Amino acid sequence: MAKHGRNFRLKIIDKYLIKQFLQTLGFALIAFTAIFVVIDAVENLDDFVDQSVSVFVVLHYYFVFTPEIIKLMTPVSVLFAALFTTGKAANLSELTAIKASGVSLVRFMAPFVAASLLISAVSIYFGGYLVPMANRTKLGIEMEYLKRGFTFFGSNIFFQDSKTRIVTIAYFDNNTNQANRVMIQEFDPDDLTVMKMRIDATRMDYDSVSGYWKAFNGTQRNFSGLREFTETFNEKIITNLNFTPDDLIAKQQKPEQMDLTELRELIEAQSRAGNDPTRTLIEYYSRFSFPIASIVVVLFGLPLATSKRRGGLAVQVGINILLTFIYLVFMKISQAYGKNGAMDPMLTAWFANLVFLAAAIINLPRVRH
Repeated sequence: MAKHGRNFRLKIIDKYLIKQFLQTLGFALIAFTAIFVVIDAVENLDDFVDQSVSVFVVLHYYFVFTPEIIKLMTPVSVLFAALFTTGKAANLSELTAIKASGVSLVRFMAPFVAASLLISAVSIYFGGYLVPMANRTKLGIEMEYLKRGFTFFGSNIFFQDSKTRIVTIAYFDNNTNQANRVMIQEFDPDDLTVMKMRIDATRMDYDSVSGYWKAFNGTQRNFSGLREFTETFNEKIITNLNFTPDDLIAKQQKPEQMDLTELRELIEAQSRAGNDPTRTLIEYYSRFSFPIASIVVVLFGLPLATSKRRGGLAVQVGINILLTFIYLVFMKISQAYGKNGAMDPMLTAWFANLVFLAAAIINLPRVRH
């Protein structure tokens, strides 16, 4: 009976803590997002005015920019909410009463960790699919109204189609699936500095039924030692190309515009073509590691807030800012090493989380239960 009553009281405490935690989290997200938007708007105000952008477009721009801001601010807000809720409970002696009833620190942290797990799961989907969708619209507004990014969509496309093939397209029209001013270069697999064949065509169309590209009004030159054989054609079917119109559109997208499925397909295409997919792999793994940071920072930061400190909540805010800064430093340093090839892509994406998690495991037994 006593055990049942104790469990009942714990459930009430859990609900109370989760409610306080989520309320503070909501407030923190709104506040941090609003601050971020105001700062960015001030920085871009001159550009908006110079390009005579209407108020409606500006509001639309920040509406589609907000998901990216929320994604970035979620771990910070989760840590802030956990520290604020715990610090408030400590200052009001609620935490003292909870400890006096026999509740350990680990058990006290349970509702925060459970809520953070749910937030992380939602954040993976939110950052993996919804944010890239919003980023595409944001980039479209920047291109159309602020004259940023590509000045001409589909222009100057250059990529490696296989280990021995390089394709250059001056302009691709995604409405007609037509590539204009195309050059295809084939190199010797035994010596990639030696060109074996080159095709130059005025345009190239994609046949979605056969899955082949058809080149028009061009020449094909084959090289054998010092000899060259030239063939002029009006129409030529090319069957060995490994890309489709959708691939060309995807090649022009930045990683932040791609969802998890598109990133995975890009990684496979880069590996198939013999390109280095390291940067794309880091972006892909980061889509999972960054949301999980919400759990890690709670495990690391929460024990620091379980005792009263001089300065009260102001100290908790200071701790939040310091921990966030340290986390971001670790993340940026690991990404710099990873993009240079000094670290494995997965380790690069998870390095900051692993460091903070290790620190949390080491620190937890030292905190008085």
